[in-house]
Amino acid sequence: MKRFTLPINTEEVLIMHIDLNSAFATTEQQAHPSLRGRPIGITNRITPHCCVITASYEAKALGVKVGMRYDEARLLVPDLIMLETDPPKYHYVYQKLATIMKRYSPDVVMKSIDEGVIDFHGTREVINTRPLEDIGREIKRELQRELGGWMKVNIGIGPNRFLAKTAAGLHKPDGMDRIDYRNLRAVYKELELTDLTGIASHYKARLNAAGIMTPLEFLDASDDTLKRLVFQSVVGEDWYKRLRGYEVDDYKTKLGNVGRQFVLDVRTADEAVLLPRFQYLCETTGKKLRYNACDARGILVWAQFQTGDGWYQRKMFKVPFFTDRDIYQRALYLFNQRPRHLVVSAMGITCYQLTASARAQVSLFDEVNKAEWLTTAVDEINDQYGSFVIAAAQSLEGQKKVKQKIPFGGTRYFELLLKRA
Repeated sequence: MKRFTLPINTEEVLIMHIDLNSAFATTEQQAHPSLRGRPIGITNRITPHCCVITASYEAKALGVKVGMRYDEARLLVPDLIMLETDPPKYHYVYQKLATIMKRYSPDVVMKSIDEGVIDFHGTREVINTRPLEDIGREIKRELQRELGGWMKVNIGIGPNRFLAKTAAGLHKPDGMDRIDYRNLRAVYKELELTDLTGIASHYKARLNAAGIMTPLEFLDASDDTLKRLVFQSVVGEDWYKRLRGYEVDDYKTKLGNVGRQFVLDVRTADEAVLLPRFQYLCETTGKKLRYNACDARGILVWAQFQTGDGWYQRKMFKVPFFTDRDIYQRALYLFNQRPRHLVVSAMGITCYQLTASARAQVSLFDEVNKAEWLTTAVDEINDQYGSFVIAAAQSLEGQKKVKQKIPFGGTRYFELLLKRA
């Protein structure tokens, strides 16, 4: 097989990765001066067994990690302050961060609710003639000016998205670093394999099995070794290019499914308690589906029981669906098949097998048109006057009890929350 050799990319670095690390905790400390300098954790709902979804730098320094249970964290840090998420604050910070970034380039992608990428290609001759480090320092100042002096952001500059993100993680908090062909090998020399975004324990084991123990050895491995021996797919070629500073990550991910889940505020088998919460999950899933201009054909529902046992049921339907009513009817048909004598501790719904919506076309069937027009009208009223001004009566109790989670790992649903805020 023919092998190819790529030198390290020497093109001008034009990618900036911006990461508001420990964003929720930092936001709370900005909003409440009494919390500054103290170890705090954030969770969606405080219970003895809830998990830390983000921690302040002070808490991290004492060993608190994301995903750690509250009771475990308190044993480690007795004076840990645990707070519930406050979505309106994070909505505001997200909007400010995105607005500041878009002042410098039209090509801005928010990777999650607290980090994004600015691509400066095409802007250097007219808009941004200064060094990117100067722009980075200006972004830091703008963020503090508009949000407050406690807000700190990590900035990474590199020739591709991977190296820019790597640079943003080198010196936290409030760091700014640049990786290019001149210091790339020196940076890799100081890192572990699992410091590289995308390399967790599974891939580390594969690399080790091929005799690759360090990022430098990873960089020096041939494309054939990575493709055929380590990753056993074209993923190996992507890593060969990515490590050298060539762009392979500039793409939009395809939406695979949408859904909601909820850890119950009260453990019960009582349907009078379960169904309002379940219907609310279905309705918010429907809004996510329509926001992404998709129809679905599959539904999966699941439940976790107090016994520790789990259950799920799924079904594909012949006709695509998108309305809250259709989602709830289909999901309830499946949910009713659970072992009803068992006490439910958590439950969820997922719509899958998504297709682009064809609702812009008028149907030959009046009942289809009426369902679409009614759903569109309700969505528009809720957009105008506030979320769930119009909703199913049964779901109102669920709306009171199901706390809005803050989504990680993407911004599609967060943009929907902002639109409805």
